[in-house]
Amino acid sequence: MLRLVSLKFGRLYRYGKLLFAASLLVVMLLNTHSLLASFQRNELADRRFLSLNKCPACFGTSWCRKFMNGQLSFEGWARLRLLDFFNVKNVHFAQYGEPREGSRRVVLKRLGSNQELAELDQRICKRATGRPRCDLLQAMYKTHFARLNGDVRLLTPEVVEGWSDLVHCPSQRLLDRLVRRYAETKDSGSFLLKNLKDTERMQLLLTLAFNPEPLVLQSFPSDEGWPFAKYLGACGRMVAVNYVGEELWSFFNAPWEKRVDLAWQLMEIAEQLTNNDFEFALYLLDVSFDNFAVGPRDGKVIIVDAENVLVTDKKLIKQNKPENWDVWYESKFDDCDKEACLSFSKETLCTRTTVDHNYYAICQNLLSRHATWRGTSGGLLHDPPAEIAKDGRLEALLDECANPKKRYGRFKAAKELREYLAQLSNNVR
Repeated sequence: MLRLVSLKFGRLYRYGKLLFAASLLVVMLLNTHSLLASFQRNELADRRFLSLNKCPACFGTSWCRKFMNGQLSFEGWARLRLLDFFNVKNVHFAQYGEPREGSRRVVLKRLGSNQELAELDQRICKRATGRPRCDLLQAMYKTHFARLNGDVRLLTPEVVEGWSDLVHCPSQRLLDRLVRRYAETKDSGSFLLKNLKDTERMQLLLTLAFNPEPLVLQSFPSDEGWPFAKYLGACGRMVAVNYVGEELWSFFNAPWEKRVDLAWQLMEIAEQLTNNDFEFALYLLDVSFDNFAVGPRDGKVIIVDAENVLVTDKKLIKQNKPENWDVWYESKFDDCDKEACLSFSKETLCTRTTVDHNYYAICQNLLSRHATWRGTSGGLLHDPPAEIAKDGRLEALLDECANPKKRYGRFKAAKELREYLAQLSNNVR
């Protein structure tokens, strides 16, 4: 009986897929004129398409001249707006530059789904007018984003604490860094909020509250060695970042030597974000295969989704000495049978100086046998060569890093794993 139901469900599922494909074809045929027009016009030069008309309820305007001059254009099928229905994350690939001068690939992001952006508009309007729809330009001047402009010279922790993961527990040193490195103003370099124009301050605050990814990329830039994609600029609600390469998932079944090198780089990223000379700890709260990419030329692993990064200031923690501040914090293993699971306490991350969260996140969700993604399990280091598998060292280190059996075991295992992967990587080069 179960098999019969399964067979019937399978036929219905296949029938549904065929029906959907046929419906899509009909819609495309009925809209042939619109489809041709989509290929002929450059919507990235359209103010309304970029939501430039919604500024200052937007993410910036530093790249608007490039957009308006037609220097950016969608790639191939990305020009079809009909396909936006499937692009829930609102991430697009485009070409930037003149073909004669040599164009390059960039990634365009709206920083949220259409529903999330619509809800943002509604929240702004309700707070300003009590109605779900309004003139956003006028409404922004009646929100707390605008009131902060006149009330404070500095962006202070008391004002923005908890707005997003980036500022779940901010220090003044972090906020000064965000303002000083804000790329959507011509007067960058000053940590005084008052030195920004009204519209720039509102854009910064809105970005901080809605999706702080651009601020993470600007404050911890790739040019200074941080493992994030390079921020390029924004126009309206479209943000441009440098295209890094294929997602890490594409290398799940790459040759062993390649996977070893990628695994070593991932552990190095975990170390850099946890311990660095700046004494900022950047904790990755969302770790999955599609949040990392690999450069096609240098093979370098880069973080391409930085929305959920919590930053703590170790200097401030050492200064304030909250309860148990110097007790090592061990993240608890979470075997939840779902993709990209992580267990953590933001409050604890904010009050400790020695934390194993990043090692835990990388080992559990990417490297070890506990890692699952798109129905596949085994982690990036699955099926090692026989000569490596036989002594069991790699498996033991991965298991202890993901799900430690000894107290502080993950700290030791992560250090040994980094060294062992570096050794393996050097041996196969």
